[in-house]
Amino acid sequence: MTDLPDTDYTQRFIFDDSDARGELVALERSYAEVLAKHPYPEPVAQMLGELMAAAALLVGTLKFDGLLILQARSEGPVPLLMIECSSERQIRGLARYHAEQIAPDATLADMMPNGVLALTVDPTQGQRYQGIVDLDGATLADCFTNYFVMSQQTNTRFWLYADGRRARGLLLQQLPADRIRDPEDRDASWQHVTALASTLSADELLGLDNETILHRLYHEEQVRLFEGQPLRFECSCSRERSANALVSLGLEDAQQLVIEHGGAIEVDCQFCNERYLFDAADITQLFAGAGVDIPSDTRH
Repeated sequence: MTDLPDTDYTQRFIFDDSDARGELVALERSYAEVLAKHPYPEPVAQMLGELMAAAALLVGTLKFDGLLILQARSEGPVPLLMIECSSERQIRGLARYHAEQIAPDATLADMMPNGVLALTVDPTQGQRYQGIVDLDGATLADCFTNYFVMSQQTNTRFWLYADGRRARGLLLQQLPADRIRDPEDRDASWQHVTALASTLSADELLGLDNETILHRLYHEEQVRLFEGQPLRFECSCSRERSANALVSLGLEDAQQLVIEHGGAIEVDCQFCNERYLFDAADITQLFAGAGVDIPSDTRH
């Protein structure tokens, strides 16, 4: 039995006799942390879990140092779904929604009509990259599969499910020709592994452990399962980052905001609900520390 890191992890596997690899993700604690921040309707909570699972799978696939940002946007009842996952596998997420417009059995098309999916890679070093596709699949898994067809030209398939308590995902990706050189045989092998994966039900992916899933799907294949990689919920907000955002406004605007808000500015993190307060004295100190000349009549 492979040792697994707690409840939240990704786990790679590879087919020894065909040019394909896969990854499974399980999210429980970090998913609960995200859902605890806002009273999400059930269909929104499910979509948010699916997007978290996709982000966790992609971080392992893209192999970079930095931040992966997934945003689904629309003009419908759910204007925004957003997940951030770092290469250190720290994950956070949120959704904006109009609860009164969301039916209990609402689909992706109902909640996010005419939507787009944006995938942004923001590396620690190097150029920021963004790819955008329409949200034109029946599910988020379909949309991610379409994204790879459109932008990566790599055969990649996603299966994503969430039930408000657990979020799970499966990714399969075709590798460069190595074990199978003949194009027709190679295509047949890929169709075989993806067709088997498509027989996996939501209940099975949500309820079974990884070894059982792989045995259920690929007991006739040679599959190697690697060690799990842990994930955790962590918000990157801080008082320092909030202060930097206020400094970017400029001294006069920041001082005006203090007056308009009754003597203190509240900076709320939408991901974790942490609240940072800055009064007039804090603003003076911030801008003095930033090397801004503070007029004497505004000092306190």
